[in-house]
Amino acid sequence: MPKAKARATADRHRTPAAARHFAVIGAGVAGVACARTLMQAGHRVTVFEREATPGGRMASIDTAFGRFDSGAQYFTVRDPRFAQVLATTPALCRPWSANLVRVLDAHGRVAEAALPSLEPHWVAQPGMDALVTHWAAPLGEHLVTGTQVTRIEPDALDATRWQLRTAGADDSQHVYSGFDAVLLAVPPARTRELLGEGERSATLSRKIDRVRIAPCWALMIAFPQANQANMSHLGPQWNVARSTHHRVAWLARESSKPGRERVERWTLQASATWSEEHLRDTPARIEAKLLRAFSEITGIHATPSHAQARCWPEAQTQVPVGQTHLWDAKARIGIAGDWCIGHRVEDGFVSGLSLALAVL
Repeated sequence: MPKAKARATADRHRTPAAARHFAVIGAGVAGVACARTLMQAGHRVTVFEREATPGGRMASIDTAFGRFDSGAQYFTVRDPRFAQVLATTPALCRPWSANLVRVLDAHGRVAEAALPSLEPHWVAQPGMDALVTHWAAPLGEHLVTGTQVTRIEPDALDATRWQLRTAGADDSQHVYSGFDAVLLAVPPARTRELLGEGERSATLSRKIDRVRIAPCWALMIAFPQANQANMSHLGPQWNVARSTHHRVAWLARESSKPGRERVERWTLQASATWSEEHLRDTPARIEAKLLRAFSEITGIHATPSHAQARCWPEAQTQVPVGQTHLWDAKARIGIAGDWCIGHRVEDGFVSGLSLALAVL
């Protein structure tokens, strides 16, 4: 029998691999993409998320004046697999005219009318978190929210498996056991903690040692007074800008995004350098400093009716892993996250998918 035909015959009669039980820690884009792929392949998956809802940095904050995208502002689509998944929910995402991003100089003046229109910018409706929430829905009771994994350790009843110690919002503690593998889809600092500084996998710890991610302070402000019959908006005519101002790297009029409330709202993201320098400032001090910068850049001197600062300790990847994912087959621990290859939403999806395919 020819070798090719023999291989084909063997493939048809190969016994399917036994279903395994995976623990996925983190329900952001990477974690949910990984978990969904494993479930679709017939495996058991339990996903643990510290926050009350899935989403990670695709987080949205609901206020009396409308929603703010406090983390990722938009996403682009380059990988055909990402495009294929998005095509299954055509009504959930819409293009945003962020292609008309202005480029501002250090004084807030328009240096370039707009960035080149290379690719569409997309947003989910009614907030960026809606996309991950929709993807996570099939996980059902297998998504455990409001639960932080505090330790990974060998299963007390079967040393060939893992168990997880967790803490709930009310300080309750629980042990989940019987996992064939643990897949980490959380930022580098949490990943290092859970690896026990190399105790769980010296190989993985060594590979992520060089990873560096910059923090980002975000400020969300609302001006309902702009929504008058004789006033469509305050300040500049542009809706989105990248800035070289020493404090601010990005400004976006949230109300310009499709499917959003009309109340004029802005989100500012501070520069990586400034965020690092002011990482330990209080939210009140950050609000004051960024509001002053906002006024300098936009010319809007009105007092906002709502102002809220949020810090993302690990926001923009400076030095990535350099691989789509990491998998230590001997330890049965894997790592996924946008920071493996970059910092875009799509990077998180590709990383989570790649890790799932690697462990199948």
